[in-house]
Amino acid sequence: MGFTSAWSISGHEDSVIRELAPRIAVAIDADRACPDARRRWARWQSAPLPDHRTWWTDTAHDEAIRSFLELTSPGRHVDYLCNGTADPEFHLADDVWEHLSEPAEMFVSVQRKDYAVTALFHAIGPRRAALLPGWCGNFLLTAAQVRRALPQVERALAFTPGERERAQEQEQHWLDRPDGEEGVLDGPLRAWRAAARNGLGLCGVAFHVM
Repeated sequence: MGFTSAWSISGHEDSVIRELAPRIAVAIDADRACPDARRRWARWQSAPLPDHRTWWTDTAHDEAIRSFLELTSPGRHVDYLCNGTADPEFHLADDVWEHLSEPAEMFVSVQRKDYAVTALFHAIGPRRAALLPGWCGNFLLTAAQVRRALPQVERALAFTPGERERAQEQEQHWLDRPDGEEGVLDGPLRAWRAAARNGLGLCGVAFHVM
């Protein structure tokens, strides 16, 4: 069955971040606390997966691949919240996106039958992914937390030319995006730097589009 997913990273004043926390921060914490998710994370950290282009011919990694795909798909609590299943009084467009401080600085990746976070995490690998705050692409941070985290986010998402070439080979094999459309190797860091520069907090959520 087909599906559409989205990953958005948006900048907000701290007052908005505080208003979102009782719902979004709680949902992120619940997904992070899931024992199965923690086991999948530990497995990936201890045994990075091979080149994505070998996955369908090398059956030795089938179980690890399934574990990684489960790990990087939208977390159940954040997904239910953002698509309106968990809380009918919370609407992502109304409660988050209508309160953007700098709309032009928002990053969003919409994919059919794939996940942007999956593509990014496989492209950068577990060591870099571990530097990113939050849980598997989901985070809710104040302006101070964004500034403090920026150096480690830059370590995760800044590349030498050779590193970028290898990461792009993996990302482009995952995601079908038009020429000129901002990709997952660039958009998240751009949005993070913009929020730090503008004194904003950040809300990152990955979810299925209903």
